[in-house]
Amino acid sequence: MSPKKSPFFELRSGSVDTLLFVVKTTDLDAMRAELTRRFEATPEFFANDVVAIDVRRLAENERMPLAEIAHLLESVRMRPVGVVADAQQTWATQCALPLLEARDRRGAAAKSADEDTASTPPAGTAKAEAEAEAEAKAATAATSMPATAPAEPASAAEPVRLATSSQTMVVEKPLRSGQRIYAKGDLVVLGLVSYGAEVIAEGNIHIYAPLRGRALAGVQGNHDARIFCTCLEPELISIAGIYRTTENPLPADVLGKPVQIWLEEEKLMIEPLRLT
Repeated sequence: MSPKKSPFFELRSGSVDTLLFVVKTTDLDAMRAELTRRFEATPEFFANDVVAIDVRRLAENERMPLAEIAHLLESVRMRPVGVVADAQQTWATQCALPLLEARDRRGAAAKSADEDTASTPPAGTAKAEAEAEAEAKAATAATSMPATAPAEPASAAEPVRLATSSQTMVVEKPLRSGQRIYAKGDLVVLGLVSYGAEVIAEGNIHIYAPLRGRALAGVQGNHDARIFCTCLEPELISIAGIYRTTENPLPADVLGKPVQIWLEEEKLMIEPLRLT
């Protein structure tokens, strides 16, 4: 038998998406306090998620104890698998974690303020967007879903051109996997939200296209926020920290259909939209 054709395993080239934990400071104590504050209320949210430590925001002469950062991430149940570095590679290689090449091939120092605005949520928002299980309960006109922990955003994303007003942000283009948008008011998305993409708003979310990624409305505790979309196929939906993943299939009367989603007595309700 050819050694290249084993029936037991294969070694193949490929790529795997990970979260990026972007290090912006050398103050480890401050980082630890902030990480604990953000995630202590949602210990299951990033459980077992793979994460790479991105040190490209640090200056070439700045250093961080990567082993301690890895341990810190493990304390909130993330799984660090490597380090992303550019000019920092000399000292980053001293860590036991391997060096990884970021898909975007850009140093973090080159990222503009516009990218930060489009992809980084305010520090006061509770981090969550969970991979937890929830039981779906179907009702005649609506589907109620159990409450879980607070929800919020994930890792850094590519920039997207936006049209904004004082209260509403409008995204005119489709969102690809890895892209993330945060709106301080309402958010209107006119294109597809792909698997792995994320839309977050402190107000309502309107999606005039399929929702296949994650949508989190009312992230600052607005229980009156709603999610509207014309085709519901999400990875996760959340309002005011009450979230549901679709590991348990959605009922046929709402899956792939125009719907509205709201909170009722701490339960997510999904109701088909009657557009005609």
